[in-house]
Parts: sequence; structure tokens; C-alpha cells
Amino acid sequence: MQAERLLLDGVFKITPQKFGDNRGYFSEVFKAGWFRENVADVDFVQDNQSLSAEAGTVRGLHFQLDPFAQGKLVRCIAGSLFDVAVDIRLGSPTYGQWVGATLSADNGEQLWIPAGFAHGFATLEPDTVIHYKVTAPYSAAHDRGLLWNDPDIGIAWPEAALKNAVLSDKDRKQPRLADLPPSFHFSREETA
Repeated sequence: MQAERLLLDGVFKITPQKFGDNRGYFSEVFKAGWFRENVADVDFVQDNQSLSAEAGTVRGLHFQLDPFAQGKLVRCIAGSLFDVAVDIRLGSPTYGQWVGATLSADNGEQLWIPAGFAHGFATLEPDTVIHYKVTAPYSAAHDRGLLWNDPDIGIAWPEAALKNAVLSDKDRKQPRLADLPPSFHFSREETA
């Protein structure tokens, strides 16, 4: 496996190695010891999976407050998607900035998004399946969000999402970054 630090401190793109032949391929997609040593010393408590039927489906930007703040290890197991992390740690030098990566069943890449970031994605193909590990269980009382197309953040979403975004009512009504109450605070110790 290979871990690549992205522009937002703590966010990584992970590329598992594939071993293929005429039968197909084999890939180790997660190893706890390797992940702790090379990415983050966390424990995962739950795996989630969702299917988005239409290309241009947008889910997010989502996060949970402490004590249920979630780190997410995201991968695409069918189709493809554009996955995004937004830094919402007050006091961070990259507060309000975003990074994104195209994840697909073909490329096998994964995105690690630690707690303190909002997460969202837009599907690039119909019948796209996302699978992700989380470090805390879902808590409706701690569930929060951020408007997916907030111009102050300026995410360069794929054209399919910008033209015909398929959204939940909840995601249409999320607050803009300027209206978001402080949710996380940046700490140098977290990034060391």
C-alpha cells in the first residue's frame, strides 16, 4: 500500500497494490497495523455502504460533532465518484479549504478523512457504490452538515453534479461555511 499526503494536513490518498493475472486480481485493501503506522492511529468501529443510482448524485457535506466525530476511510467498489474533504477546524491554516480525489472501482484508491473535516461526494457514473469505515458510530443528535456548493469554499464539482445534482432535502438546506457554528478547533498536536 502507498499513502500520499494531500494538501490538507491529515488527509491521505491511499493506493493498495493489485496483483493480477488472467483470472483477475487480488488486493489487500486494508491492514490495521499498516494504517496505524503510516496514516492514523485510530480504531474503526463500523463499515457503511451506499448505492447512488444516478450519475450526479451528491451526498454531503457531512460531519458529526464530538464525542461522535468520525474519521472516514472511503473507497468506491462500483462505478466512480469525486470524493471531497473540507477543513472545518477553526484556527487551522487551511480552514475552509478542500481537497478532492476521483475514486473508482478500477483505480482502487481510497481517501482518509480525519475528524474535523466535512465529507461529501458526487457520483460520476450510475449505480455507484461507496464503502467507508468510520471511527465512531452514527449519532443523529451529533449529525451536522455544510452546503455542498457554498461559493466561499468553491469546490470544483464534476459537471454532472453542477448541472443536475441529485440531492436530499437535508443536503439542499445545509448552512454555508460563514454560518457554521464552531464545530472543531485546530490543534498542532493532532498533526504531529
